[in-house]
Amino acid sequence: MRILSAGEGAALVEFDGLNETMAYYRALTLDPPAGVVDLVPAARTVLVMFDGPKQPILDWIAAVTPAATPDGDHSGTVTIPVVYDGEDIDDVARLTGLSTTDVVAAHIDQTWTVAFGGFAPGFGYLVGTDARLHVPRRSSPRTSVPAGSVGLAGEFSGIYPRSSPGGWQLIGRTDTPLWNLDRDPPALLRPGTTVRFEQA
Repeated sequence: MRILSAGEGAALVEFDGLNETMAYYRALTLDPPAGVVDLVPAARTVLVMFDGPKQPILDWIAAVTPAATPDGDHSGTVTIPVVYDGEDIDDVARLTGLSTTDVVAAHIDQTWTVAFGGFAPGFGYLVGTDARLHVPRRSSPRTSVPAGSVGLAGEFSGIYPRSSPGGWQLIGRTDTPLWNLDRDPPALLRPGTTVRFEQA
């Protein structure tokens, strides 16, 4: 762990990899001290935003020990129905050595966790428990991916909350709204949320 100052009201905590980042993020969310305003995880960092004296927050960060499992989940579980007819599902089957039926089963049968958000409002980077679906991004990104597209890239799965360019391998689509300004909070998939997919 490396703690860097990020101005008067924030500290950036760096880690060696995603698993360590997720473990520390879980621990940091369990009992933050007064003054902590927000915790923003990424692939190898957690930004700790605070209001008040800096040193007590830095001491708290340094004393936290990682939570190895999602004990006392704060974000709940979301079930997302998917129609598995994505343009790249045959390519994913070829890359993984699975049949398309097995690709769908592998996507449905594992538990996914939102590691962090980014790319677009409502987009969650989901990490699973089955490495068989780890595939590279497309060699040629699409200029427009429809909203609701479910994809795979590297170790992640994700759902495009709106139409945008993208290079993920598309395996399906969902009508589940991921970003809604009338909802509190607007993002359906927040860091720490457990996600289960089901075939629509």
